[in-house]
Order: sequence, then C-alpha cells, then structure tokens
Amino acid sequence: MRFATIGALASVAPIAAAVKTEMTFAVLHFTRNQFLTEGPMDPVVNPGGEATHYHSIMGGSNFGISTRGDDLLSSECTTATVKNDKSNYWVPTLFFQDPKDPSSFEKVPLYYMNVYYFFEPTNGTIEPFPVGLKMLSGDSMTRSPPAFGGGQNLNPSNGPIQQIQWTCPRQSYDPPSYPMDSDGTMAGIQDPNNKGAGAGFPLYDCDGTYSPLRQDIHFPSCYNPEAGIDDYKHNMAWPTTVDGLQTCPAGWVHVPHIFYEVYWDTPSFKDRWTPDGKTQPFVLSNGDATGYASHGDFISGWDQDTLETIINTCNVGTSGMENCPNIPGGVNDNKDCEIAPAIGTMVKVSDVLNALPLNNPVTGWGKGDVSSGSGSGSSDSASSSEPVISTYSTSTAAEEPSPSQTTGASEITEASETTESVAVPTGNAFLEISNDAASSPIVSEKPAATAAAAAVEAPAAESSSEAEDPYVSTVWDVVTVTSTTTVLPESTPAPLRRRRAPLHSHGHLQRHLHGGFTGRQ
Repeated sequence: MRFATIGALASVAPIAAAVKTEMTFAVLHFTRNQFLTEGPMDPVVNPGGEATHYHSIMGGSNFGISTRGDDLLSSECTTATVKNDKSNYWVPTLFFQDPKDPSSFEKVPLYYMNVYYFFEPTNGTIEPFPVGLKMLSGDSMTRSPPAFGGGQNLNPSNGPIQQIQWTCPRQSYDPPSYPMDSDGTMAGIQDPNNKGAGAGFPLYDCDGTYSPLRQDIHFPSCYNPEAGIDDYKHNMAWPTTVDGLQTCPAGWVHVPHIFYEVYWDTPSFKDRWTPDGKTQPFVLSNGDATGYASHGDFISGWDQDTLETIINTCNVGTSGMENCPNIPGGVNDNKDCEIAPAIGTMVKVSDVLNALPLNNPVTGWGKGDVSSGSGSGSSDSASSSEPVISTYSTSTAAEEPSPSQTTGASEITEASETTESVAVPTGNAFLEISNDAASSPIVSEKPAATAAAAAVEAPAAESSSEAEDPYVSTVWDVVTVTSTTTVLPESTPAPLRRRRAPLHSHGHLQRHLHGGFTGRQ
C-alpha cells in the first residue's frame, strides 16, 4: 500500500490540546523467538480467505482469517511480554533461494522481533489504538525503488514517505552493502546517512555482532475515525512536524507510532552463497527478490486502559515494556503460546521446497524478467475484499510462470477457471496439486541445523556501524473455495533458538533522539 494522498496534510492546522514536548518510548519484546503461527493468512487485506503469500505472525492466539479486535481481546494467550496486549503483528516470511539450485527454497528462521512504541512530541494527546484498528504499511506488489531513495523519510513535508528499509550491520563496509552508483533498478540503494542500511536487500552478508539482516517497518500514527478501523487504505496518515511537534489533521486521532524490527537468521546461510556485489539469495514470500515490497500488518488487540497507562507513564526505552511501572494485567511469562495455521500447515525450517508457498514466482532485479518499474503497482487498487477462486498448482524448475505470475502485480489472483485439485499432505508447502502432478515430490528434509539453533546465550554488543547511524531505520487476503481437502498440521518440536540479549543495544536510542524522529522538520 502506498500512502499517496498524505502530502496534502502538511498544511493542516494543529488540534488544540495539551502539548507533549518530549518523546518517550518503550520496546515491546516477545516471550519467544518463534512466531505464534505462520501461513497464507491476512485478515487486514483479505479477511475471510486465503492470502496471496505466506506470513509470519506474532501476538494474540485468536488470530485467524477473519480476526477482529473483540476476538483478540479474548485470546487465551499472547507472545507479547505484556499480558494485556493481544494485538497481532505480522510480516511476509523470508526465504533463502539456493544460488546453486534456484528452484530450491528454505525458510529463514526468526532471530528475534521487537516492536517500538514511540510517544512523540505532539500538539495534542496520544491516545490508545481503537480496539480492532487495522493497519498496513508498505506495498507488497512493488518491485520499484522508493522515490525518496535509500534513506528514511517519515515526514510528508520532506518528500515521498520512505518507511521501509533493511539494516545490515557488518564488520566492514568495504565493499559497501549497495553499489555506490545504484539507481535501484538492479540493486538496492544506500542510505546516505547510514552505511548499514538502505532500500532493498543488501548484497553482502550481515555479520555484525548479534545483528543479522533486519527488516525495518514504520507505521503512520494519525488515525481517521471517519474512515473507521477496517479501512486500512484510508484510515491512517503520517503526521507532519510543526514547530517541532508532531501534527495530525484536525479531527484525526494521534495514536502511538509503532516500528517493527525483525531480525532474520541469515548467518545460517553464510556458507551457502558467495557475495559478488551483484546478486543476493534472499527473497520474500510474495516473490520479491528486491526487498522493496517488504511490508507489515497490524490489528490492535490492546486493552485500552493498559496501553493508555504505558503511553502516560512508561519511558523505559529498549529495556522493554516488561519493565514499565504498574502495568495493568502484569507481565506475560508464557513462552508456549502457539497456534496451528487456519490455512495449510507451517513450513519447517528443515524443509527444502521446490517453489515458494503458493507458487509465487521470484521477480525483481532481473529475476522473472522483472526489473525496477515492472511488476509493481499500488496495493490500493490491487487489494480487494471480494472473494475469488484459488487455482494455484505446483510448479517445477522447468515450468515457466504465466505472464500474470511474472508481473506479480496483484494481491489477489483473479481466476476465471477452476481446476480440480488435491491437497498433498507434505506438512510444509501451501500447494494444491493437480491430480496428474500429485506424485511429484514437493519437499525434502535438510539435516543441517541453523546457526541460531546452535548459538548460546551471549550479551549484546554495541555495533560500531550502528553507533554512528543518525536514524533508526531500523503487511497479509478472500477465497471462495469450491472443493478443498484440509491438511492438519503436525505438531513438531521447535528448534532451539538463541534468546536475545537482556538489554537490546544496537545504537537505536542515539538514532531515535538525534534526527531519527524528533528532529525531522
């Protein structure tokens, strides 16, 4: 989704209210370094049916294809460290495409995930999210570089919004993570203020201390009550800065500014590819080989009194909301909150797939004959809540994607014809296979353990690359089914994961306070 109309908000008059002159913030940690669930589910973009791609979800256990706020409030458990936060937070899953066998895909394990809650200086008050508020940040279909370039911009007065980045801490930036002369069409673009970050996937391994590849997603913080909680295309806007204060349009509600940072265990694959400054092996579940189509979704399941207390009294920073004083409901210590996906079964870390889930073709930077400007579009026009028929089937290495697959230009795949298919119980890929192809192998087990599974507890270290960064730069669809076979997921023990360090310290605070948010004019 692109917030194409936000630039007009720069001249909106401030709302008369008490002024909040200082920024406070608190980081929401999660109780486990594994997701609540995974699968092709997105109750924001495609409520009631199947999403166009596979997602990884954190938060309240009542997550499902038709989830609403009231449903989340009654969740039995949550992965959030605050008991009364039953919200859901999700992103497209990251996969490794083997350079030696491009038809081979493996899921990248989660390293850990945080959600920053910023309560910024404002000319009004910051209010809790309405229960059930749905937000989407980013454009899941684009393969084009952001108009603003490689840097971050959250103020519409300064140009096109650029809320999506990738951060790649490295021991050395020689050679740089992005080609110095890149225009974004065949490689990403360097952030001019942070050599550890940029737009699009970096071209080198992220070998910073305890800081692998990080997916960064900011969300707007002005809510339009007239649009309502479900209209994710029109209900949010970015505040402008007026005299150092964050300003929402008259009649809109200033809510917390949330920021996802999702660390992926890319070091597990460092011996599987050789950086050449031209290509990289990671791809999002929507088929995006550029990283430009990174996005995040959110549905609020907060108890509003609890969130209001945190807004007004908690400024614990990166030490985490679990250290906020007097949290209504208390701190959550349940490390076993996990649910089966509503559609399909989860891809295991040990699985080797012969295609991305749902057969999404890989496109962008020359892959699938798609470079910048191709296969991109506005999710505003492409997303739909109207039901469609799913007709995906298996693909093999020799199978050419259809033109519509190659463009990747829609959140919803329109289908005029339905073919009879059978669901194959691989326990992994979300694929329906035509009867004549049902005998084809879909997935195999890989024996290798991940680096995160083998790592031991260790204190976090300040990354020298991040300490100099001025910014912290560092989204899931409806199907009418005629006939289905449900494959129930098998319960499998979760691989051991290295826990994050007790105090998350990667230089974020410096970037928050010096130009990242409060300093934008």
